Amino acid sequence: MSTHVVVPSVDVSPWGNLGPESTLAFGERAVRGRLELGVSVRGGRSVASRQFHEGALRVLRPHYLDGSGQVCYVMVNPGGAYLGADLFVIDVEVEAGAELLLTTQSATKVYRTPGSFAEQRMTIKMGEGSRLELMPDQLIAYREASYRQNSRISLHPTSSLVMAEVITPGWSPDGASFKYEEVRLRNEIWVEGENGAKLLALDNLLIRPPLNDVTGMGFMEGFSHLGSLVVVDPRVDQGLADELDRIARDFDAYTGVSLTAAIVGSAGLVLRSLSNSTEELNKLLGACTGVLRERWYGQAPLSLRKY
Repeated sequence: MSTHVVVPSVDVSPWGNLGPESTLAFGERAVRGRLELGVSVRGGRSVASRQFHEGALRVLRPHYLDGSGQVCYVMVNPGGAYLGADLFVIDVEVEAGAELLLTTQSATKVYRTPGSFAEQRMTIKMGEGSRLELMPDQLIAYREASYRQNSRISLHPTSSLVMAEVITPGWSPDGASFKYEEVRLRNEIWVEGENGAKLLALDNLLIRPPLNDVTGMGFMEGFSHLGSLVVVDPRVDQGLADELDRIARDFDAYTGVSLTAAIVGSAGLVLRSLSNSTEELNKLLGACTGVLRERWYGQAPLSLRKY
């Protein structure tokens, strides 16, 4: 059973029957950057067991934020931005018992994409008892930008996944909002069971600004920024969803939370929040993830200083 997460004022719609490789149907393109990262447990802490990069993607050396053994890697795009027809491919595997925090060095910037959209395809595989926190800096779509992000995630029923992301419109010379063409995000989340993988959630988000630049009722309720939090863990339940909803009320944002059905002992939730500030959404998402880090792992809230 799958869920289609819908939040008021955001155009959330499916991409038909597109799967993780279906972007080939839009025409093959050269891979601008490729990154492969595998993490396993050695000597009581998580380390890279596989690492490969080529083109305009790579990771910085690993570091550890505390004594938990969780490894942190920072993804870097030396090219600085995504452009038209760019394709970036990311493959991440978190092996049994390993813990990975994956972030980016700076915001992902999508500039003008004449002729064809920019695209990122990500595949994530998580083993038994593994943990992944995916915490990129904000995605900024500039004038005349079109971007598609397609993620396929395969988890063990005991895996723990937390993904947070903020989308914001970039600066426009005339000062108008929403000059980008569209942003499409697709998360396909599967849980592995004895009888094969089952679909836990198919989360499709399409933001296509109106041609007349109207940002009032009916299009993001007049807000300019969108925050998203996806959590998959056996400990997810209605009580947690209600708690995160209460936390979100303390921020200047319009928020909704949806739960998935339980699959093979695992469950998920999606939180969507609308605001006019990247900082406000980062604080909101940080407060929510901070609760999960402290309660489930005894860790402090994240403080990722990158400048």
